[in-house]
Amino acid sequence: MDRRELLRLLGLVLLGSGTGAYSIGKDRGGGIPGRQVLIIGAGLAGLAAARELGQHGQESIVLEARDRIGGRIYTSNRWPDLPLDLGATWIHGVNGNPITAIADQIGARRLITSDERAAIYNTNGAEITAPEMARLGGISKQMQAGLRRAQNSERDGSLQQSISLLEKQLANSSSDRRFLSFCLSSEIEHEYAGSARQLSSHWFDSDKKLEGDDALFAQGYKLITDYLAQGLDVRRNQVVQEVHWQGPRIRVRTPDKEYLADRVVVTLPLGVLQHKGVKFIPELPAEKLNAINKLGMGVLNKCCLRFTQAFWPRDIDWLQYISAQHGEWTEWVSYQRAAQMPVLVGFNAADRGRQIEAWSEEQIVASAMQTLRTIFGAGIPDPIDHQITRWAADPFARGSYSFPALGSTPEMRNLLARPVDRRLFFAGEATNKDFFATAHGAYWSGLRAATELLAS
Repeated sequence: MDRRELLRLLGLVLLGSGTGAYSIGKDRGGGIPGRQVLIIGAGLAGLAAARELGQHGQESIVLEARDRIGGRIYTSNRWPDLPLDLGATWIHGVNGNPITAIADQIGARRLITSDERAAIYNTNGAEITAPEMARLGGISKQMQAGLRRAQNSERDGSLQQSISLLEKQLANSSSDRRFLSFCLSSEIEHEYAGSARQLSSHWFDSDKKLEGDDALFAQGYKLITDYLAQGLDVRRNQVVQEVHWQGPRIRVRTPDKEYLADRVVVTLPLGVLQHKGVKFIPELPAEKLNAINKLGMGVLNKCCLRFTQAFWPRDIDWLQYISAQHGEWTEWVSYQRAAQMPVLVGFNAADRGRQIEAWSEEQIVASAMQTLRTIFGAGIPDPIDHQITRWAADPFARGSYSFPALGSTPEMRNLLARPVDRRLFFAGEATNKDFFATAHGAYWSGLRAATELLAS
């Protein structure tokens, strides 16, 4: 069965306390006789797997370390009139997207942001001129040509290595160097959340894209996870520490409980697996450990600033800034046009995203405002409130989403997804070879893991 046929069938499926040891699950018609299932993680992948199993009569328990569901989908209600997504935000490519199908089913209102509604500001804060735009476009094409040459070479290297010749050619022009830095940051590092030093030039863009607009949820992405969680047995504040997966039953231990199961679906983020946040006893197979260690876990952090009114162009969705420092406040999204809210969200990715996590909130806001005042003038007001993310420091995420690191290959995602001993099954965006780093990729991986478990 080819990939498109599998995805089509999965789409049809979509529509269609105390201490001691806990033995989980009861069988209903269509389930696996005598088999009891545990799912680690209540993000999109875990909820999708649990829901799919339930539709086939197989009950499960979902263990979630946080006090909320969603994982890297996190809708903040700090501003009651604007539920704000601090993790995944958009349906990227609405056509043929399973998240679109769920949103249609529950009547979730969506807002469209457009890459074409964008303004680019130069280092001095002035909007880029037509000649500067032409030069910027030319450098972008040169960078892309360098990447294509690197992808056609026999030996893989980092993205940074693939543009080293272009960097030398532009060395005598400070403006050209800034233009190249901007292209690298905005076109690649913000897209894949990995630094140019770490991204594989052969495989960085090995993902596939869905067609259509990018849509965000007026009431937040939690509408999707809340819907998927309906009717499921989700246990929150259950921090899994150990998975003993050999022996008559699988033993999953938290600080105060032990759960027994015959099948376990692991949906831990790649970053948590890399940090050995959960101990597998015995260790996972060498090929799976190799995939875990060699794939990259990226960072994309947000600084959300709320003002009394917009002082920036109201018809613009994206503001981009050519910084003197690589990756510094390169991209901003405005909620003014789409949501009628005077909110700007600034992004910092890769190395810059990790660096600012060590700063205080006041330092981050001050840095953001310095850039905005460079563009819009010293007289613009301070924000009335702010919300800031630190995904790399989050012990239950350890990053934002995975990327193809130098030394990894796309096949490693299949190895990461491969079941172990027909007892451990794996899901999550990092296990999706074609749609890693996306919410729909995570969702599809959950359906895939459930299908594998039912077939086991």
